[in-house]
Amino acid sequence: MDYGLLLTSVPDSFLFGLDANTLRMALINLFNVGVLAAVLAFLLYRPVRLVLRKRTERIQGQLIQAEEEMTRATELRQEYQQKMEDIESQREEILVEARKNATETGRRLIAEAKKEAEAIRERAANNVEMEWERAETEMRTAIVDVSAAMAEKFVSLAINKETHDRLFDETMKDLEGMTWRD
Repeated sequence: MDYGLLLTSVPDSFLFGLDANTLRMALINLFNVGVLAAVLAFLLYRPVRLVLRKRTERIQGQLIQAEEEMTRATELRQEYQQKMEDIESQREEILVEARKNATETGRRLIAEAKKEAEAIRERAANNVEMEWERAETEMRTAIVDVSAAMAEKFVSLAINKETHDRLFDETMKDLEGMTWRD
């Protein structure tokens, strides 16, 4: 078989020919890619790895900070709820105490008003009694004055001086011994 004929009978559309030169070029290119990969790995791997590590640490730090803030927020919310419950219970206690004080104050004011009304009633009764006694005294005085005036007129018409003096003394003795009825 003629190999030359085989190689020349390959159509032009076939671009890849496996000859020694192509193989050598492929090996050189493969070696160049390996050297380039080694150089790039040596030069870029560490900085890229360092950048990635820093980024990972920053993200982890942000996650830890977010967790801490979430924990703090939860604690603050629980504190707030506890304070609200305390405030509500204090409000209830204050309302109960205020109602109790209002009831006690109302009772005390009513008791004081009753005492004051009783004192006013007693003063009024005392005033009425004093006025009654004063009126009675004035009445007695008026009766005595009228009686004396009448007696004087009667006596002056009917009696002389001696009889007049004697009757006056007797009347005075009788009046001094009398007691007045209410």
